[in-house]
Amino acid sequence: MVLGACFADGAFELAAELARSAKGAGVVFRAVAADCAYGDQDGFRRQLGEAGLPFVMALKPSHGTWAYGKDAYTPVDAARALTWTDPEYPGDWTPVERTFRDGHTETWWAADAHLGWWGPDGNVRLVVATADPATLPAKATWYLATDLPRPGGLREADSPEPAADLAEVVRIYGIRHWIEQSYKQVKDELGWADFQVRSDTAIRRHQTLVTCAFSFCWDAWFSPPPEVLPGTASPEPREEPGRPERGTNQTPPAPHGQLAQGDTRRPGLARPLDQPPTMLASLDECTPTTRTPSPDRRRRRRPPA
Repeated sequence: MVLGACFADGAFELAAELARSAKGAGVVFRAVAADCAYGDQDGFRRQLGEAGLPFVMALKPSHGTWAYGKDAYTPVDAARALTWTDPEYPGDWTPVERTFRDGHTETWWAADAHLGWWGPDGNVRLVVATADPATLPAKATWYLATDLPRPGGLREADSPEPAADLAEVVRIYGIRHWIEQSYKQVKDELGWADFQVRSDTAIRRHQTLVTCAFSFCWDAWFSPPPEVLPGTASPEPREEPGRPERGTNQTPPAPHGQLAQGDTRRPGLARPLDQPPTMLASLDECTPTTRTPSPDRRRRRRPPA
């Protein structure tokens, strides 16, 4: 189960309630995965622990904790305290193979670290995953908090959840990135982010309409095409005799030059900005009209002073 970042009031309580409701409804998931917006919240992790929901969450590199003297007090300090020489002599680090969406693989390195009361056999483990243990690059290093026990650890026998090795912890959090990315794309395409300046009621209505549209699109995408029986053809539209109810169709066909030509930037989506001169020229040909005010509007006018 993946939670995205949300900073509204009560968001963390709502997220915990959603996770509990999903479990109560029979949804089976290995762990709740979330980014550092949730991972840095001690209260949120406590709520999940009390509900029996395991988690794998990111921490900010600067996430501080109480420590003695020169002991590690941030995840970065804990990672730098791990021993590392090179891939031949990795010290505290374990190689982890990551498979990306395009099919290519990379070797990362992961390790259990100590941070305050967090440790390999503590109630919360600090797992560091990085592409380079020597430099800990900011964009390729994760600091993860999880309550899943390590294999062979002191908590494995008493834990209701199966143990998770370093590779599984890294895999769980890696899945979160792709789900979050796909959600962002869907959100932008369908208008989930187009709140503008609206009231709470308007935002809820907007979300409901967008969710319905998404559900209809999802159903249409996966619905099989209608079966056509052999020897049958689609019925031709029946021509209505006489004049149509609203008169003849006065709308001329769209000029060919007003349609987008060539490949679009995304399948199935024509960009109106590809043909701005043609579109603007068509607007220039329109004759502006002046609206005649109704008698009621004329009566409400004040006489000139």
